[in-house]
Amino acid sequence: MDKSDITLERMRTFARVAERGSLSAVARELGVGQSTVTRHLRELEEAVGVPLLSRTTRRVMMTDEGSRYYARSVEILRLVEQASDEVRGTRGAQAGTIRVSCTAAFGVLHVSRLIFAFQDLFPEIGIDLSLSDERVDLVREGIDVAIRLGPVSDSSMRMKALGQSRRLLVAAPAYLAERGRPATPQELIGHEGIRMSNVSGSETLALQGRDGKYHAVPFGGRLRVDHGLAVREALIAGRGIVPAHRWLVGDLLEAGRIEAVLPGYSLPFVPLNMLIVPERAGISRVRLLIDFLANEIGKLPGMDRSPNRQ
Repeated sequence: MDKSDITLERMRTFARVAERGSLSAVARELGVGQSTVTRHLRELEEAVGVPLLSRTTRRVMMTDEGSRYYARSVEILRLVEQASDEVRGTRGAQAGTIRVSCTAAFGVLHVSRLIFAFQDLFPEIGIDLSLSDERVDLVREGIDVAIRLGPVSDSSMRMKALGQSRRLLVAAPAYLAERGRPATPQELIGHEGIRMSNVSGSETLALQGRDGKYHAVPFGGRLRVDHGLAVREALIAGRGIVPAHRWLVGDLLEAGRIEAVLPGYSLPFVPLNMLIVPERAGISRVRLLIDFLANEIGKLPGMDRSPNRQ
C-alpha cells in the first residue's frame, strides 16, 4: 500500500477508535462489523508505515505516532466536512447526523419534543439523542452537543449559557394533609424529604426569604433517587417534599396534583448550559441545532435568562 490508500473513511474510523478506545463500540456506532473496523485500521497503518494504535485485551490506545496523526486527522476531517457544507450551501447544512447528550429528565420532558420540531424544519438532519445524568466524555462518546444542568468544569469545551433553572419546594396535597404544612424553614426539619443522590449538598436546603435573609436547613428523608422522573412519581405518590425544578413539575402544579411549600421563600437557581465540542462547532447543521435549542429552551417555563441569578 502507498499514501493513496489513506482514505477519509479509514481516517474517520481511526479517529473514532482513538477517541472511544474500543473497536466494538465504533463498529456499533458506524453500523458495520468489527472486522471492517479492524481492516480499516490495518490498511491505514500499512499506508502510513507506522503503528498508530496499541491493542490490549481490554483497551485500544494510541501510540506516540498515533497521537500526532490523530491531531492532524481531526483537523483534516473537520475541514473536509466544512468544505462540503460550503459547496452544497444551504442544502448541505440540512443533511447529516448530530449526536446530542442531555440531562435525562430534561431531555425526556422537553428536549426530545424540541428535537422533533427541529427535524420537522430540517428533515434530512438525523439526531442521535443520548439521555444521561452522568458526565460523559463528549469526544470519546462522539457527542457533538451536550446540555447539562449544574456547574460545568470541562474547560476544553465551548460553552453557551441557556439560562438559570428556577426551583421551588413542592409536595402532594395528601402528604401535606397528613404531615402538616410547614410555615417556616425550620418547620421543614422532621419532614420527609425526597433527595437526588447525584446532587452534592442535597442534605441542606438554602432558602432566601422575601426579607433577603438566608436560611440553611437540614434536609433528610428515607428516599433518595438519581433520576428526575422518579422524583415526579414520588411526589405524586405523596412520599415527601422536594426542591424541584419548575420545568420538572410545572404541569403537576397546574393540574393541582402537587402544591407549593413555603412559597414566600426561594431556592438558588441552577445554571443550564450547552457544551459544544470545538471541532464540531463550525459544522453548519450543528450550528443550526445550537441556535434552535438555545432559542427554544429559553422560552420554557421556569427558565430565566438573567445571568448569575441566585
